[in-house]
Amino acid sequence: MTPLAELVAVEKRYGRVPALRGVSFTVHRGEVHCLLGDNGAGKSTLIKILAGVFPPDQGEYRFEGRAVYLRSPREALDLGIATVYQDLALLPLMSVLRNFILGREPVRRLGILDLREAERQVRASLERLGITLDDLHRPVGMLSGGQRQAVAIARAVHLGAKLLILDEPTSALGVRQAAQVLQVIRRMKEVGVGVVFITHNPLHALAVGDRFTVLFQGKSLGTFSRGEVDERRLTQLMAGAGVLEQEVEG
Repeated sequence: MTPLAELVAVEKRYGRVPALRGVSFTVHRGEVHCLLGDNGAGKSTLIKILAGVFPPDQGEYRFEGRAVYLRSPREALDLGIATVYQDLALLPLMSVLRNFILGREPVRRLGILDLREAERQVRASLERLGITLDDLHRPVGMLSGGQRQAVAIARAVHLGAKLLILDEPTSALGVRQAAQVLQVIRRMKEVGVGVVFITHNPLHALAVGDRFTVLFQGKSLGTFSRGEVDERRLTQLMAGAGVLEQEVEG
C-alpha cells in the first residue's frame, strides 16, 4: 500500500548542528504512527518538515505517492496536512461553533450566516469523532483541557485533514482528560485519517499506536509494530539504549 506520507533518508541541519540524520518515516491512512523521543531528539524538526514549515536539506518528502517540496504550512494545508500544536490555535473568547466555521461560514443569500446549517455541520463533525458537547455557543476558553484538545482535532478533520500531526496533545492533561483525547485519536483511525502522534509518554503511545518510531539525537532507532515493543523497551530506546547496543555490536 502506498503510504499517505513518507520521508526518505531526510537530513536537516541548523548551521553545523545536525537535527535529523538520515531519518525515514511513513504513515498510512487510518494509522496512528507514534513518534517518541526525549527533548532534543529531533521530533520537532521532523514534524516541521511534515507540516511544511521548511523543506529537508537532503532526502525526499512524498505525499500520496508523489514527491512534494513544501515551503509553507499553507501549502501543506492545501494538500490536507494539518498540525495541532500544544497552543491549539483556537480563539478562547470565541465559541466552539465560531472556531469551527471561521473563514468557511455557510451563508444564505445576501451573505447572511446560515446558523442552522453551521450547527448541523459542526455537530456532525464532532459526532463523527465521538465528541459530545451540549453547547456549541460556549466559549472555547471555558472548556476543559481535554475538551479543547478534542475540539482542535475535530476542527482540523472538519477542514479536510488527511494527515493530522498531533504535537504532545496529552502532555498537560490529567488522566481523565488524556483518556478523552486518546479516544478521539482512536476514532480518527476509523474515519481513515492518518495520524502522527508525538509524545514523551510510552503508555499513551501504546494505548492508541499502530507503529512506533523512536528518535535519539537526530537518528531513528527503529520503527516497531504493535506487539514488538512494550513500555519498558520504548523507555530504554528513548534514553538511547539502541545507540549503546549498536556501539557494543560494532
